[in-house]
Formats: sequence, C-alpha cells, structure tokens
Amino acid sequence: MKTKIFCDIADIKTIKFYNNKTLVDGFTTNPSLMRLAGAKNYKDYSTKILKYCKNKPISFEVFADSPTEMLKQAYKITAWGKNVYVKIPVVNSKGLFMGSVIKELSGKGIKLNITAVYTFEQTKKIYKCLNKKSKSIISIFAGRMADNGKDPLPIFKKSIFLTRTNRNIEILWASTREPYNYIQARQLNCNIITMPPKVINKIDRFGKSFRSMTLDTVKGFLADSKKSKFNL
Repeated sequence: MKTKIFCDIADIKTIKFYNNKTLVDGFTTNPSLMRLAGAKNYKDYSTKILKYCKNKPISFEVFADSPTEMLKQAYKITAWGKNVYVKIPVVNSKGLFMGSVIKELSGKGIKLNITAVYTFEQTKKIYKCLNKKSKSIISIFAGRMADNGKDPLPIFKKSIFLTRTNRNIEILWASTREPYNYIQARQLNCNIITMPPKVINKIDRFGKSFRSMTLDTVKGFLADSKKSKFNL
C-alpha cells in the first residue's frame, strides 16, 4: 500500500509549487500555519489557496472552542470545495471530547480530519463516532510524542489495525520531524504522512549510496575548513 505524502503548509506560493508535484498527494493546514503565512481573513486566505489547489485533498481547521461554534465553522468550511477536509480537534481547550461534533458532521457525509490525537483510546473513541461510509482522517502526532520521550509506533500499529478494513478512514502520521519517518510510516502501512517542505525535499533525494554520502560529508568539512583558513 502506498503511503501518501501531504505537505503541511499554508503559504500560498509553496502550495502552488507542490500542487504541481506528483510526489505530493495533498495538503494540511492549521491556524498556526495560517498565522505564520500571514493570513488576516481566514476565509479569504483559504479561498486563495483553493484557486491553486483544486483537486488534491486539503484540510482547513476550525478555530472555535465550543461544539456549537465548531459546527457553524465546519459547515462554512466544507462549502469551500469538494476537496476540502474539515479539521476538528479531538478535544477542545477544556479537554472535552468533540464526539458530538464529529458524529454530526461525519453523519452528514462531511469529510473530516480529526487532529491532535495522541492515544489509541482517542482513536477508538473517534472511530466509534465516524460514519464508516464518509471519508475521514485521524491525525496522530508522532513527532510531538517523540519530542516528549514517548514511542508513537505502538499507537500507530493499534490504530492502523483498528481501521484496516475501512478504506474511507485513514490514519495520518503528523508532526513529522525527519525523512526517515516516511520509511517508518510505510513499514506500518500508514495511509498518509504529512510533512513540511524541507522534509519533502529530502525525501525527493532518497537513493544516495553510503559512499556518496561519506564523500559529500568529507567534502563539506574540507570546504568549511578552507573557508575558515584554519591552520595548525
């Protein structure tokens, strides 16, 4: 099974560039990335993105904190395009599980990306709320887990096994830190991995031999020592 690569970015120029690359299968955004990209009006900025990303799946996240407001925003976001997935956090800022939001939206056939998932228990609760005939993504934050000394692999293995018989529900490896995470995701048969452009660029150069990597490293050390005019 192919592990699809999504680009995690909200910068319009970057999305326009990667939208034309066969290596990239889709995009993910979040409010933090939108802010970093300079978005002032959420809808206006998102619709500008969709002028370039018309066919590949792209996720836009709600930024409300109450279930009622999340639903209002979700219905607006899903209307922006057929390729749009509405991103819903697994819990709000008070730690309340957003199961009612997930169940209502999924029940109406709205494509969802449930985000900020860190445990298999969360995956199970999400899975129970999802309409199995509607396309959905469950985003598990591997990199942030590893940053805090937690091994993400057991959670992925259990989550992938849970959803293995349903093609509409996909597990996504989120918060990617290094290119090797792509290899790990593929070995697990993870459906999707999302990563920033700098990691995608490194994956695009996969295939170098160990000999060439050694030579590149040594040449780099030599070049820097000459630039610094080191002398003993």
